[in-house]
Order: sequence, then C-alpha cells, then structure tokens
Amino acid sequence: MKLRCAVIEDFQSVATTVVDWSPVTDDVEIVTFTEHLATVDEAATALDGFDIVVTLRERVPFPAELFARLPRLRLLVASGMRNSVIDFDAARRHGVEVCGTASSSTPPVELTWALLLGLARGIVPEATALRTGGPWQSTLGADLHGRTLGLLGLGKIGARVAQVGLAFGMDVVAWSRNLTKERTDEVGVTLAASKEELLAGSDFVSVHLALGERTRGLIGAAELARMRPTAYLINTSRAAIVDTDALLAALNAGTIAGAATDVFDVEPLPADDPVRSAPRLLATPHLGYVSRANYETYYGQAVEDIRAFLDGQPVRRLG
Repeated sequence: MKLRCAVIEDFQSVATTVVDWSPVTDDVEIVTFTEHLATVDEAATALDGFDIVVTLRERVPFPAELFARLPRLRLLVASGMRNSVIDFDAARRHGVEVCGTASSSTPPVELTWALLLGLARGIVPEATALRTGGPWQSTLGADLHGRTLGLLGLGKIGARVAQVGLAFGMDVVAWSRNLTKERTDEVGVTLAASKEELLAGSDFVSVHLALGERTRGLIGAAELARMRPTAYLINTSRAAIVDTDALLAALNAGTIAGAATDVFDVEPLPADDPVRSAPRLLATPHLGYVSRANYETYYGQAVEDIRAFLDGQPVRRLG
C-alpha cells in the first residue's frame, strides 16, 4: 500500500506540475490542497490519514496539538531551512522527521524593487486610470536618483537591495543593532548612526530584518513620525516588525507619502481587514518568495527529501 502525501497551501495549483514527482510516485500517493488551512482543527481534519505533509514556508503552524492529532504523520517537509511555526520538540516526541529545502533570496529582492518602483511612479493608480477611462496622468512620480534609500538590515537580502539602489544612483544608508562599519563598507553603503537618523534622513525606507523579540514592533508610531512626509516605507520582511495600526494611522493622516507591504499579521488577509482599503498603500499577497525558480527548488527538493526518507537516509533535517 502506498504512503499518502498531502501537499498543502498549493494556491496556484502548480505543485505537481513545476517539478517531476516520478521518483516517489511508485511509493507515494500525492494529494494537493489549494485552500488555506486556517486553524488546527481545519489542518487536523484535512491531514488525517496522511503519512507525509509538504508545507510552504510558515503558512500553516504545526504546534504540539496538531502533531498529537496526526498519528500517521511520519515526515513533514517545509520549504526553507528555518521555520518558526513548527514545534520541533513535539515532532520528535511523535516520531516525525522534519526536513527542509533551499530557498533563494533573489525573488524577495526583486519584489522589493517592484513595490518601491510601483510606489515611486504611481504604477497602480495610473494603470487603473488608463484601463478605466480615468484621468490621463494624475500623479507626480518620486525620483530615485540622488535620493536616499534607508535599509533596516543589511543581510543577504538587504545587501542585494542596496546594490540595486546604488545602480539607480541612490545614496544608500543602513542600520541594525549589530551592524558594523566593516559590513557597510563591504557592501558600499553608509552606516547610519541610529535607527532614528536613518528614518529621518531617508526618502525610501525598506525593511530587511529577521523577526525576533528585538525587532517585533521596531517601527511604531514614534518611528513613523520621524519619517519625512514625502517618504515611503516598504516591508517585504515580516509584518510584526511594523506596527500595523500605527502604519494605518500614518497613511490615513498622510504623515508619510505612502507604504508598500507584502506581509500581514494574519494571512491570508481577512476580507474586511482595513489594510485592504488603506490610502497610499500598495499591498501584495505575500509574493516575496513566489516565483517559478523558487517553487522548482522547493518542490524539487521536497521530492528529494521524500525519496531520501523512504530510503532510510533523511536529508536536510531541521530542528
């Protein structure tokens, strides 16, 4: 009898077509789920009777309660090599192997610039007006050349965002609590003396920090108040780094020129969430990692993980 594998959160219905699953299909039946599993109850009901689960990023939490309700589960594959929503201790207690995959930093870098450029040149309102018979030119684009790009975080993604900013002729500054001048010199940008200095002096602020206790709520009302009224905020990192209520208040009051976000406190975003109707906000449904090349890596290595598990030699083990 074949093992049963659930591939969850396959919103685009592409999981079984972007890569070849034949290395495991003699031994495993693949079942895909295209709807979000929003609660432990929904996940436990949908995944009952499956031996293997493949999940994307951190969309569905796997707490101890869920592992306890999935007695057949033996292998959990999650895209990426870090995951904050899986209870690894509970997985071990229930005999579940957890494996990961590689993940490219290129897609979120590219999306960051798509959002920044979209904000700067009013792409969405101008394109919408053109298609709906609206006014011919109604916005005044913000220039990039000679302006200041402030980066909160200068890791792998932040550094690549910085390189694009430099190519546009922007002055790029960066800050994080442990950032050193040696690192900023290496990337070719300026080290800001403080978070406050970066916020006050930047025309565009882009967030590229990992979420932790020291970064949760890092940008709140006081920080947004330091930004110029002509400045823009872009967040493709983690929603909780920016206080959503404070950001909405700033957008509604017009104290900053605009913002773009790809991440939200609750995902998928509820239909009645005020974020959906906020002025001066360009929002996308967490597309940062959603690209063909990344999906080929995720699902291709998921197949490898499953095959290795079946052969008794698990690879890319997490936790």
